[in-house]
Amino acid sequence: MDAPGSILDIFLKLDEVLHGVLETWGPWTYVLLFAIILCETGLVVTPFLPGDSLLFAAGAMAALDPDHLNVALLIGLLSVAAILGDTINYSLGRWLGPGAFKIDRWFLKHEHLERTQQFYERHGGKTIVLARFVPIVRTFAPFVAGVGKMNYPQFLFYNVVGGIAWVVICTLAGYFFGNVPIVKENFELVVVGIVLVSVLPIAWEMWSARRGRR
Repeated sequence: MDAPGSILDIFLKLDEVLHGVLETWGPWTYVLLFAIILCETGLVVTPFLPGDSLLFAAGAMAALDPDHLNVALLIGLLSVAAILGDTINYSLGRWLGPGAFKIDRWFLKHEHLERTQQFYERHGGKTIVLARFVPIVRTFAPFVAGVGKMNYPQFLFYNVVGGIAWVVICTLAGYFFGNVPIVKENFELVVVGIVLVSVLPIAWEMWSARRGRR
């Protein structure tokens, strides 16, 4: 199987992959999940990492194997990872400043910055909370807040609220529904559904912006 296919399989079969990781790594699985969420939210070069679907899969695995993956500990650790990740991204944006918008490379796409800026202008500080549930925008929102030198106490408030809400909602959704037979048997479709629902706000913003330009 080629590399792209392998990567896609990992994303679509996160439940199976996570089960294998848990069997192999044991308690170190917490560290791996922490690192993935930290990088997905904290580094503008890794917006492609799984976020919502990983939390959902982790919650489902915690319900299936509570002796090896405790849901309360999982939520606590991943909330810290999410909050710390946004803090790192905010600091990077504040350090780079407005010059970041002049960068257009594979690791920092100009279109992603502009799209996030539009989202930010529409929703203000609440963007930090709302963006948690939108792939790509989730990664770039704290960065743009830092570039715009958003007041840090205000950012911290939205960061904590959004980080905890995102982890709790997605993880508990997996915990309570991830092992329902119809969901478990169609996990790949569920992952695709999560992604599609998550990108709807982006599609709406793009359509609204295009209509506005016309």
